[in-house]
Amino acid sequence: MPDRHPHVPLAVATRGGADESVHYGAVAVVDCDGRLLHTAGDPHASVFTRSTLKPLQALAFVRDGGVERFGFSVEQVALLCASHAGEPRHVAGVADMLARAGNAPEQLQCGTHVPGWYDLAGTYPPPPPYSPLAHNCSGKHAGMLAACALHGWRRDDYLDPEHPLQVGIRASVAAFSGVPAERMAMGIDGCSAPNFALPLSALAHAFARLAVGDDDPQWNGAPRRLRDAMAAHPGLVSGAGHSDEALMHAGGGDWIAKIGADGVQVVGVASLGLGIALKIADGGRRAIAPATVAVLDALGLLDDTRRAALVRLAAPTIRNYRGTATGVIRPVVKLARC
Repeated sequence: MPDRHPHVPLAVATRGGADESVHYGAVAVVDCDGRLLHTAGDPHASVFTRSTLKPLQALAFVRDGGVERFGFSVEQVALLCASHAGEPRHVAGVADMLARAGNAPEQLQCGTHVPGWYDLAGTYPPPPPYSPLAHNCSGKHAGMLAACALHGWRRDDYLDPEHPLQVGIRASVAAFSGVPAERMAMGIDGCSAPNFALPLSALAHAFARLAVGDDDPQWNGAPRRLRDAMAAHPGLVSGAGHSDEALMHAGGGDWIAKIGADGVQVVGVASLGLGIALKIADGGRRAIAPATVAVLDALGLLDDTRRAALVRLAAPTIRNYRGTATGVIRPVVKLARC
């Protein structure tokens, strides 16, 4: 039987060779039929899905013919699922999505923040204000506005949980995850859109279904189109140098990966029909990548080439403000077989 303690150690931060901090969490590995295969901690713990939900939030729009109606490219389908870095290619792609559906950047209700690519590049951003086009969730919001245009829905309150768009998204998430809508706790995400909590195992199951391109006729091919777009354009789903891009590149088209705020990560493995969902209990982002790579390794998914491609994520070096190495983030994941 799996260990059902809610949280177990997944990663340790060291300093000077000694353990300094421990990041606890849980892991669920599920197949596309919903069978729980491997766990760490409580695989059924309820977690807010945060940005891992984005492909599921786009299901209804793709199912209903929105991509064809507005002529969105495969790259723009990837942007529907993106937590992007605000690079010029991301901004241009989202701006075009808005224009194709008769919308404008001013209608985006995601807010603004410093574009993520400045931090990764080690350069200072210009002073604010920043464009909502560069918000990491702007692709999702452009898709939501396009869905409103597709169906003739009002657009000024498209984030209201009672808006037809959000009611439909909730129904899609419930149907695809197998969790009744009334059992999904709702909260407001960092981009102001409604977000839902799911059992970790249900989130893993949804990504297993997404990874294999679930062909249930009710989805009209949407899971496969979203999966294919994510796998083909990982740099649009995340950004240059980001962990999701590295994971999907290492997977060589077989893996889709989606990170979420507050320590959530999912990976879908098409060839094996697997979904992997991981939650860092304290929300610590630094523990996500090493724990995820350790799970992939424990499942036998890393050959020498993939292991080399992910070495930067597997045990990241901790550096101080002078750049001096002071420790590492070391994974300590122990999977139990169900």
